[in-house]
Amino acid sequence: MKNMMKSFVVACTFVLSVAAFPAVAADVKAGAKVFKKCKACHVVDAEKNKTGPHLVNIMGRKAGTLESYSKYSKAIQAADIVWDEATLDAYLTKPKAYIKGTRMAFAGLRKEADRANVIAYLKSFSE
Repeated sequence: MKNMMKSFVVACTFVLSVAAFPAVAADVKAGAKVFKKCKACHVVDAEKNKTGPHLVNIMGRKAGTLESYSKYSKAIQAADIVWDEATLDAYLTKPKAYIKGTRMAFAGLRKEADRANVIAYLKSFSE
């Protein structure tokens, strides 16, 4: 019974550790290149809003709550989302599908590696 319990704990630890890390190794430098697609509407290196809100310190921020930005859609303000790797990955895959009614016009990033890289880049500007 003890050995079975140990095996179960080891298996659970393995599954959780694999699930916690993306299958793709993230590259901040590659993320900077991918972020060029976002620059028309977003800034990541200064607290300056453009068409979209700035993305400084986005990690851990509740969606639709940046006080200096007043153009959020009702949909994103009502979304109960805190930005982290998982929520950004889902949102950046297909923004309009993830949050129905969002104003973000960007269609999304299809490649998992592009999403992982841009998220790593965004994280580098978060405290």
